[in-house]
Amino acid sequence: MKLLRSWNPSNLWGDCCNGVISRGFKEMFYSTQTLTNDSLYKRISVAGDPRVSMLPILDQWVEGGRTVDRSEIKTIINFLRKFKRFKHALQLSEWMSRRWNLDPSPGDIAVQLDLVLKVHGLESAEKYFRDIPDSLKTFHVYRALLICYANEKSLGKAEAIMQKMTEFRMLRNSLPYNVMLNLYSKLGNQEKFDALIQEMEEKGISWDTSTLHIRLNKYAAVSDINGMEKLLSQMEDKSQFTTDWNAYITAANGYLKAGLAKQSLEMLKKSEQHIDDKRRGFAYEMLLTLYASLGNKDELNRIWNLYKKMGKVYNRGYFRMISSLIKLSDLNGAENMLMEWESRNTSFDFDIPNLLINAYCKKGLLEKAEAYISRAIERGNEPTTGTYDRLATAYHKNKQIEKAVEAMKKAIQANRRGWELNCVTLTACVEYLKKNGDIELAEEFMRLLPKNGR
Repeated sequence: MKLLRSWNPSNLWGDCCNGVISRGFKEMFYSTQTLTNDSLYKRISVAGDPRVSMLPILDQWVEGGRTVDRSEIKTIINFLRKFKRFKHALQLSEWMSRRWNLDPSPGDIAVQLDLVLKVHGLESAEKYFRDIPDSLKTFHVYRALLICYANEKSLGKAEAIMQKMTEFRMLRNSLPYNVMLNLYSKLGNQEKFDALIQEMEEKGISWDTSTLHIRLNKYAAVSDINGMEKLLSQMEDKSQFTTDWNAYITAANGYLKAGLAKQSLEMLKKSEQHIDDKRRGFAYEMLLTLYASLGNKDELNRIWNLYKKMGKVYNRGYFRMISSLIKLSDLNGAENMLMEWESRNTSFDFDIPNLLINAYCKKGLLEKAEAYISRAIERGNEPTTGTYDRLATAYHKNKQIEKAVEAMKKAIQANRRGWELNCVTLTACVEYLKKNGDIELAEEFMRLLPKNGR
């Protein structure tokens, strides 16, 4: 049975995903550098609208006499998944299966199962799983289904799959246990979390680094400082485990939540000693946020300078730095950083200036917010729903309800990108419109309340 080809593409691809290319994926290809070499990777990366099929791009590439390698397609699929372009990843996976006319490996099936869940939901993922021949339902496939249930927080179904895996003697390592530990942690089920840890001990299931990180996160989340310190000491025993920078970041968060700033700072310093080159950029971005949370501007600037020395400054870095400066109430610094970003980055993402616009709105600096939005529009940059929603809320707060209504109109017309409109502001606009006899617009606003209210 050619499993991946058994799906009808018209059913698989649908129009269930909306939006635009993710910020993270744009950053990968549009930082301060400009791409010059043509490649299939580049063509797919820039075609970010999920409503547009990738099939014409793939077909045109092949028709042009260019070669396509399976490993290249798999690499692109992995990056698409990483940056949440699931619909396109599913299209590439299906196309790859048809082109090479091969039965999928368990790993291919696991990826496909995850993509079907992301694009079509749990019911479709379950149907996909049922259609898999028993001979191909390996550990990897069952674990993929377990992850599907965990992602959907379907506790009963996840536990049932764990039971199946027990019956099939698939629970020989910590990987499925880690999935369940994460789920119990998210659901706040301490009793089952502890019971599963005990089960692992009784069955001799070795804890890997992920298991330890999950436990450390759990201790930090509930401010169990004693438990966190004991486990961290265990992780620092080099004869058993390797402690990485993220473990110390987690501990720093735990101390910060418990109000222990000195200990939190010590953990951040330790984390810096364990950063490897592969994750250095992401680690610095985390450190920017945490040093700002500690109110330590000197350390914030030090990390930012180290980050810039890496040679690549992505949108997400500027996003972290600007938000950190705002957290420290340094609006002048945030404005200067925004100007630097605008001068150096070729990919304009309104989420970055929205940080400062939101700060202006909260402080009642509406003229500054209006001025920036006007300049952005003049430069051809379209504000998002979030931009206008923040502005509408500020107008409402400052008793400028007519302006709030106009801003809310623009918020509805703009690119929403999953943004939920402010329920209080939207309700106030509805009441104003009703009072002034604009029933049609009031009803249009009201239709958005159940879905978008917060």
